Amino acid sequence: MSGLVKQLREIDNPQPRSVAPGAVTGGTAASASLHVNAATILRLQATLLARDTFQEAAAAMAADLAALLRFDRVAIGFLGGRHIAVTTVSGARDVHSRGEFPHLVRAAMEEAVEQRATVSFPAAPADKPRITFAHARFVQRMGGTIFSVPLVSRREIFGTASFVRIDATPPSPAEITQCERAMTLLAPVLQLRHAAALPWQARTNKSLGAAFDRIRQPGHIATKAVLALAVAAVVALAVVPVGYRVSAPARLEGSIQRALVAPADGFLRQTHVKPGDSVKTGQLLAELAEDDLHLERRKWESELAQYENSASAALARTDRTQYVINQAKADEASAQLDLIGTQLDRGRVVAPFDGVVIQGDLSQSLGAPVERGEVLMTIAPAGEYRVIVEVDERDIEDVQTGKAGYLALGAFEESLRFTVERITPMAASRDGRNFFEVEGKLVDAPASTRPGLRGVGKIEAGDRTVGWVCTHRLMQWMRTASWSWGL
Repeated sequence: MSGLVKQLREIDNPQPRSVAPGAVTGGTAASASLHVNAATILRLQATLLARDTFQEAAAAMAADLAALLRFDRVAIGFLGGRHIAVTTVSGARDVHSRGEFPHLVRAAMEEAVEQRATVSFPAAPADKPRITFAHARFVQRMGGTIFSVPLVSRREIFGTASFVRIDATPPSPAEITQCERAMTLLAPVLQLRHAAALPWQARTNKSLGAAFDRIRQPGHIATKAVLALAVAAVVALAVVPVGYRVSAPARLEGSIQRALVAPADGFLRQTHVKPGDSVKTGQLLAELAEDDLHLERRKWESELAQYENSASAALARTDRTQYVINQAKADEASAQLDLIGTQLDRGRVVAPFDGVVIQGDLSQSLGAPVERGEVLMTIAPAGEYRVIVEVDERDIEDVQTGKAGYLALGAFEESLRFTVERITPMAASRDGRNFFEVEGKLVDAPASTRPGLRGVGKIEAGDRTVGWVCTHRLMQWMRTASWSWGL
């Protein structure tokens, strides 16, 4: 802030640089000192900030400068890459006209930028020697006088302001000094407006170019190291292959699951096992109430005896008709007794093989009615398991039979290895996701393994680059979204 106040004071109290004998002084310098003061600079800055667009702001400022400093033309150009682009010329409707003026003044601006100093033609005798070919050509073609002042902000030249008079009266050293000081204070605001008006592509390119220029300069070791690491990381993401595994929820099941059902309608009388218990072949697991069956059997035994007696009496009377009828009823009663005997035998639910009970806790359902065909419990063989991995439909194309996989369960610290044996051809839907069930066979399952355990399964799917592994989900979503949007 103190520097700004100092410069404003210097403008209010200018100290003209030494002038050689014969140079033009007096009225012009006094005029410049009169018109260029702190209030004038603030007014010009307000002009730059008050306009809606940068083009309007630059044109208004150039017109005010030309009027205040009594120049015929004030041209402002900005550095883009290696060349100057003339942005505005006071009093000109079209900056990009086909005349010689824009080309000649642009060459003069670039000449001042290349020398990083104010260049005037004709030059004052006391000025340092400068290259003035472009300025001399401008005067030769257009007449009058011209001098160019580089625009500096943050110690970098970003443009040039050229001041032109039609008559041959050269600007005095005091006028040039006033213009230099005025542009020094106006340059930061001018650059801010110009940078804000650039499109985002140009701002991005400019920032990248500035960063690249800083990196090329000596020093900045930390920045260069970070950039080298970033480039190495990008190359690694695009080139270095890693093993890719398809990850999905998984569960552990018995290789064979046998459901034991109620043989007939009845009531549950007793259960002898619970889920997790090991059972042997023929072991009694549950019993159904047999009271109704015993009553039914006594009924049919009584009817069988009655029909047999009636058949014997009819045979003694030689009544063939009654004999045949009673004998048929006796056969029916005998068949019913055989059925009841079978039902009594089946009312005792036994284990069909050695295994483990994985479902069916009937201890809280004693005395409850059961229907014929109702599942009472499920058992699976001990030591024989299969892994079911619920692979998402987006990853199923990467899964093949014979590939190795690994199952991580919460009950074990180490993962279990399995081999993919079968891929279900039909997709299933659950919890808002579509998946395919991939069946695998465990290799060397621990003795403490139990069916029903859940975890996460990973199936090997070959080598992929790190970048593909990190971005393939996003790319899949983008392809689907663009297709749905009709792109």
